[in-house]
Amino acid sequence: MASQAKGSVEVSAKTVEEAIQRGLSELGLTRDQVEIEVVNPGRGGVLGIGAEDAQVRVSALPVEPSVEMESPRVEAEGEPPVSQPEPLESEGDVAKVAAELLQGLLDRMKVRARVKARMGDDLAEEGEEPVLILDVTGDDLGILIGRRGETLRALQYMTRLMLSKKLERWEMVIVDVESYRVRRRRSLRQLAVRMAERVAFSQQRVVLEAMPAHERRIIHIALRDHSQVATTSIGEGDRRKVTIVPK
Repeated sequence: MASQAKGSVEVSAKTVEEAIQRGLSELGLTRDQVEIEVVNPGRGGVLGIGAEDAQVRVSALPVEPSVEMESPRVEAEGEPPVSQPEPLESEGDVAKVAAELLQGLLDRMKVRARVKARMGDDLAEEGEEPVLILDVTGDDLGILIGRRGETLRALQYMTRLMLSKKLERWEMVIVDVESYRVRRRRSLRQLAVRMAERVAFSQQRVVLEAMPAHERRIIHIALRDHSQVATTSIGEGDRRKVTIVPK
């Protein structure tokens, strides 16, 4: 049995795993693209008496919002044509424009920092293509990171908007300040492995601190192939937390 809301579905089945698979099928997504919350683990009962189905909520992880571009301007008869920007063909062109846009933004903010563009896989998920990364370096740049990376996320979003406006298409770009994202990703993966070992040994679930969606996804992916534990999520909005449970 399943009930569905926009971007999520609640599914009941005899086991948690069966309910998860049904939920993934309902949404047409994979485990890497969703968060899973066990609403009711169910129980087997005695000789079938008192048995309860397991119930899970499968929710699609948020994706980057698309940018609506203005419709092409229709020129009136006799009006001179409006010049169009030259298309940017190479990755180098896109990287240069992205770096210049972010540098200009930082300069207007009166932040003394340097921006360097590169293609790298250290901030891409396993199996994904390298992504365009803008590394920001300088002195005392904590103001660009903010509490739990909130300012950095806003800076990245603004950069993506400006670049997409310039290119007239959405372009994936990651902004990192003083390697904060690289260090945070490494720390989260180490935390995931450490907590998974604790859960496997104690057979007791562990609830992690509240995290934004992209950080929860790092935990889910780090443990997706673990033989002894599984990950789910509990809570709502900014208070949503990853829970590691024994299989």
